[in-house]
Amino acid sequence: MKKSSILILVIGLAAGLQGVSAGDITGTVTLKGTPPKEKDITPVMEDVNCSKMHTQVPTTHFYVAGGKGELADVIVSVQDISGKSTGASAPPMTLDQKGCEYVPSIFAVQTGQKIVVKNSDPVLHNVHTMPAEGSGNQVKNEAQLPNTADLTFSFSKPEMFLKFKCDVHQWMFAWVSVFDHPYFAVSAKDGTFKIANVPPGKYKLQAAHRKAGVVSQEIEVKDGEPAKVDFALEVK
Repeated sequence: MKKSSILILVIGLAAGLQGVSAGDITGTVTLKGTPPKEKDITPVMEDVNCSKMHTQVPTTHFYVAGGKGELADVIVSVQDISGKSTGASAPPMTLDQKGCEYVPSIFAVQTGQKIVVKNSDPVLHNVHTMPAEGSGNQVKNEAQLPNTADLTFSFSKPEMFLKFKCDVHQWMFAWVSVFDHPYFAVSAKDGTFKIANVPPGKYKLQAAHRKAGVVSQEIEVKDGEPAKVDFALEVK
């Protein structure tokens, strides 16, 4: 093959690669069955400081489901993409402490992405991370007084539902799922989710909920085309 022909072939291949467009994955997560009644968090009202921030007893929110079963707080992620974290340059995720509760209680970040923890309460909190043993992520335990600087956390290894807790207020928990890529989402209150700019290819898509478990589906993202997947989880 002549050099000129090889050059034309290389240019053509490069142009073809540049023309490949990512696609968005969207869908809805619903819950089958009637979730159990949420439990009252009575210790909040027994605390002399935290009780002042509530007019009624707060409850757990294990199943945040709408009237038609729309399920929030589900971690939807592409399973077979790895090593592409952009966490170091991603915007920080904010975890607040309001009314002696973590807000949000379920969220997701990339490896290396900053998690900024705020204390919006007029009380002392203690932010204690509890990664799974052997995960490679580090335990941190830091006190945070009211009206003091934010705390910053990040994790270097992927891990599902890594726990945050407050050692001062034993009912305070939050869970973060950490990925080494940006292809994940957390379902909203209406059950919808969107994972943006997924490269074309065939993947396994997983939906994970702390109480309802895990389901998955095969999906193909085609060049520049949106893909749609709906999930149904069942009450355990």
